[in-house]
Amino acid sequence: MLRTVLRAGVALALLAVIVFLAPAQESRRVPRDPAPASVRARDILGSKILISDGASLGTVDDFVLSNEGVVDYLVVARAGKLVTVPWDAAKFEPRKRQATVKITEEQVRRIPTYTTERYPDFYAPAYRTEVYKYYGLRPGQARRLERRLEREERRP
Repeated sequence: MLRTVLRAGVALALLAVIVFLAPAQESRRVPRDPAPASVRARDILGSKILISDGASLGTVDDFVLSNEGVVDYLVVARAGKLVTVPWDAAKFEPRKRQATVKITEEQVRRIPTYTTERYPDFYAPAYRTEVYKYYGLRPGQARRLERRLEREERRP
């Protein structure tokens, strides 16, 4: 017990000396980007989904999380049916409670729909490939890596 108290005291004294003797480096600090804003479920649910020309695809009725807790899909309600939109396909604006998907009205008509009575198997390889193809994307880690590289290229 005494040894622990002594170690803590020495550590605090050493820390105080380091802080006191360390030169001020305020002027050399590089401003960091602010932490990304968090997105809550309530920001996503009920949000409008728009397509390229500004027309409405529908509203977010649900979303699907991977085993890692990452949003993989938005489930969008459209005219009494449901449509799957990969999260990677949507440019989300939480403050506006909307997202834009770069597809045309013609592409929307070809996207498969379903009802709440019979959801698709979101993680079946054939389904994932088919859905991502409608949005001009590839599923999986390759696309995540591409997006990460795109973000890094845009940073100053």
